[in-house]
Amino acid sequence: MTVMTAAAIEEFLDEVFPHRQGTIEGVGEMRATMSLAIEDEHLRPGGCVSGPTLMGLADVCLYVAVLAQVGPEPMAVTTDLNCHFLRRARGDRDLIANAHIVKLGQRLAVGEVQLFPAGDEEPVAIVTATYALPEHDDD
Repeated sequence: MTVMTAAAIEEFLDEVFPHRQGTIEGVGEMRATMSLAIEDEHLRPGGCVSGPTLMGLADVCLYVAVLAQVGPEPMAVTTDLNCHFLRRARGDRDLIANAHIVKLGQRLAVGEVQLFPAGDEEPVAIVTATYALPEHDDD
């Protein structure tokens, strides 16, 4: 069950993480979808989207999926991120990220994010990542 809506997460991130990139398109049970309008700053030589842009969008998208499940938690942090670049991400198409939480525990959340050019069904990258969730006193 989600505990935060996409709009509530956007508002929360505007406060605690204003320099993030991407727009939340939706959240659901253990899932989130984001988009990123590609600009010149996201491109590397050759006109393709840079690796750091792809990894950054994936990281934020998984964070959004986690927030939708656990609520506003600014100190949930990435502890591991592994990116498999599958093919060139052309710079003339926006990016879509689809995150899915595979395991949500008390201390860790593990998920996978697939990145696609808008309008394409073949991913350009697959990212797996783990988030550490802070301990809370249940007083």
